[in-house]
Amino acid sequence: MSETAPSSGGAAGEGSGTAGLAVGVVRERWARERRVAVVPDDVARLAKAGMTVLVEEGAGSAAWMSDDAYRAAGAAVVTRDELVAQAQVVLTVRKPSPDVLAGLRPGQAVVGLLQPLTDLDLVRELAGRSVTALSLDGLPRTLSRAQTMDALTSQANIAGYKAALVAADSFGRFFPLLITASGTSKPADVLVLGAGVAGLQAMGTARRLGALVTGYDVRPETKTEVESVGARFLVLETALSGSGSGGYARELTAEEQAAQQQQLDSHIARRDVVITTAQVPGRRPPLLVTSAALESMRPGTVVVDVAASALGGNVEGSVDGETIVTPGGVTIVGAGNLPAEVPAAASAAYSRNVSALLAHVVRDGRLVIDLDDEIQAGVVVTHGGAIVHPAVAALAGDQTPGARP
Repeated sequence: MSETAPSSGGAAGEGSGTAGLAVGVVRERWARERRVAVVPDDVARLAKAGMTVLVEEGAGSAAWMSDDAYRAAGAAVVTRDELVAQAQVVLTVRKPSPDVLAGLRPGQAVVGLLQPLTDLDLVRELAGRSVTALSLDGLPRTLSRAQTMDALTSQANIAGYKAALVAADSFGRFFPLLITASGTSKPADVLVLGAGVAGLQAMGTARRLGALVTGYDVRPETKTEVESVGARFLVLETALSGSGSGGYARELTAEEQAAQQQQLDSHIARRDVVITTAQVPGRRPPLLVTSAALESMRPGTVVVDVAASALGGNVEGSVDGETIVTPGGVTIVGAGNLPAEVPAAASAAYSRNVSALLAHVVRDGRLVIDLDDEIQAGVVVTHGGAIVHPAVAALAGDQTPGARP
């Protein structure tokens, strides 16, 4: 089943002298967000695929990409109102801000990391406006042909890298072994919880910084991957398998969590630095570092919670975007949006992901929705006034007219 998304009024170059599908790159308005959806280097790539690119004024400035750089690449730099009025596809990093959302009309599309499983109000509004929503966080990550579109992986890779740097910066001693005339400094003992993309990158980066690194994951098959980046794999006495589908860990039962936690607490207490990266799509991240574990850690130790979010995090008491020092002297860094702190690299990677997805769904200068396609079945959330993604529709229940189970 495929269909061409209808054009919205005033779109696709009307009044701008351009031809082809008009895609608009908005300036992100969320706090601490410095990324941009498309970088100047990819403007020509989109043009070759039959698209014209509109860029909101200042969209790339937080990532050191000027309006002049976009103009030189062939994009038209416009105001926000002009962009929303002319673009057939609006490109974002995170969900559209309220002012952008308010201007969307039937037949337009929005592409971004929309987190539909945790923001049903946004999904219902997009469906109610008859806006086609494509969310890159729903991409089937096990499909080899989808790898170039995999924004979750590209951004997690950057998050893991930055997490190790944040930990080193927050730690009051050296990461590597140093032998100097003033004495010897032993290497930092780092434990990374979670062996997904972010966790493995954090392990590898901490190892390159000279730390002694241990990795842990509830999926025993990740042992080889942990060891491949130079870390040791932590095996708990209460070893169990938390392997799930799609390359993610499954959510553990209450009994499994309790058995794991008791063993894990004793290992956490002995570390200088703990980095947590475990997440479950659409769910609250699992609690891995409890208040009891924090109380057992030595003063001066550091915990970086890469999973910190509005839903919670891996560390009890962590707050996304804040650094907290406990009464016992443990520094907790809530670091749920680390890619935004490496904006140039993160934007370049995300831009390639978006460009690859657009190349897949744009044919002959038109956005073509085909829910029989495996990739589109994962990323298309709303279309034609309905919620068409089964998992999101199931969560939304009957509250959205036209929702398709």
